[in-house]
Amino acid sequence: MEVTSDRQSSAAPASMELDSSAGAGVDKLPPKPEFAALSAQEMDGKVEFRRIPVPPHRYSPLKKNWMEMYTPVYEQMKIDIRMNLKARKVELKTRRDTPEVGNLQKCADLVHAFMLGFDVADAVALLRLDDLYVESFEIQDALGQGGKTKFTIENCTRTRIVIADRKIHILGSFVNIKVARDSLCSLILGSPAGKVYSKLRSVTARLAERC
Repeated sequence: MEVTSDRQSSAAPASMELDSSAGAGVDKLPPKPEFAALSAQEMDGKVEFRRIPVPPHRYSPLKKNWMEMYTPVYEQMKIDIRMNLKARKVELKTRRDTPEVGNLQKCADLVHAFMLGFDVADAVALLRLDDLYVESFEIQDALGQGGKTKFTIENCTRTRIVIADRKIHILGSFVNIKVARDSLCSLILGSPAGKVYSKLRSVTARLAERC
């Protein structure tokens, strides 16, 4: 019994020496390669299109603000843009020098936001910030244009709100859109404006602390 235990104890260090020697010969992995982002043409080799219809009531504002929309889309995002007068649609197309294929969708979101009634200056923010969205919902009763109440909610939540008859469109970050929507729904359901403002201030204060 004593001989067996001696053999086992002598064999253990030998195996450990083999394991350590095997590990010492392993080289470190090379660093991960870094590749530049593919251009729109390199992604699939074909031109991508988007077509956004123009509602009749937005035709005159579009004509008036065309250059304010055209400049960032064409010069900064490298996306071709034109107005198809016959089809009454704004057409967008990738170019050979379009840096990222995602630029096309950003420009389409910009045009769509303008068609919903947002100012060009507010809609252009969709090109610069990745965490901005537009959310729309419909209500049963007309809310009116909102006036002071609308501006108060916009300023507190850092959003932009468009009220079009029974449809409400909100432009902002995901969290801020939720706060603005809850405030609007409370007003629609009949909550006093003072109570809604008080809750709105407390919620926005908590959000500011998190940031």
